[in-house]
Amino acid sequence: MKLPRRVRLVEVGARDGLQNEPVMIDSVDKIALINRLSATGLSTIEVSSFVSPRLVPQMADAAKVLAGIDRLPGVSYPVLVPNRKGLEAAISAGAEEVAVFCAASETFSQRNINCSVAQSLERFAKVTELALSHGMKVRGYISCVAGCPYEGAVDAVVVADIAARLIELGCYEISLGDTIGVATPNQVLALIDVVAANVPRHYLAVHFHDTYGQALANILVAIESGITVVDSSVAGLGGCPFAPGSSGNIATEDVLYMLNGLGISTGVDLDTLIEVGLFIGNLLNRPSGSKVALARSTVARGCS
Repeated sequence: MKLPRRVRLVEVGARDGLQNEPVMIDSVDKIALINRLSATGLSTIEVSSFVSPRLVPQMADAAKVLAGIDRLPGVSYPVLVPNRKGLEAAISAGAEEVAVFCAASETFSQRNINCSVAQSLERFAKVTELALSHGMKVRGYISCVAGCPYEGAVDAVVVADIAARLIELGCYEISLGDTIGVATPNQVLALIDVVAANVPRHYLAVHFHDTYGQALANILVAIESGITVVDSSVAGLGGCPFAPGSSGNIATEDVLYMLNGLGISTGVDLDTLIEVGLFIGNLLNRPSGSKVALARSTVARGCS
């Protein structure tokens, strides 16, 4: 196996994780969650989304949460923005990094952000231009890279074209999201090869869901193929409210346990991370034991 010496974990639990949880979490507890995640050694922690509170009520307190966290040196705290209005709110709240998101499926794009793929790229061109003018970093997400809940299989060439366009717009990194968790290792390898023909691998990250138990295998083949950034969610929290049938962000604890076993450095402490998983699991009033890492229980649920 050809493995990298180091992998950067992008923690998405406080945003992608909580956004579809039915239990509303208080702002003070979200702040505590993010501060605890900062203490694990993670270098990138998504904080929240500046999206419609009507559509995603769990994220209605994004500005309050962003203002309340303790920002550690060397740690990035990105927030998701769907449009210029969201970006302006993020700027006012003091965000230093934002993420924009589009889909490789026309139907999912319409259901998720009410516009076509082409329209979403036009929208994000203006968003990234404004963000960059404020000295902000911009990360790009592509949803449904392996399959769509409405359209089925997705053409890897479409994913590659969108990734290249997002790089042209100024995104420093593109996260390839298997939103409904249907990818398998061979499919992942083929997808990465196609995308890498347009966008060098050092610009790419992967974001897998564990609907069919394939996420760890997919992550392993991705890092073997040269990807060194992996999105994951503490305790397996997560979900996208616009992707019916999907489930399960891959748990950061599981990813870290695998990487530790492979001798790959992350800078993240597993025992501390497990305690964070127990913390948020208790807040969500879920019985411990649904997911195990090093024989300790954490919570597992969700999708994005």
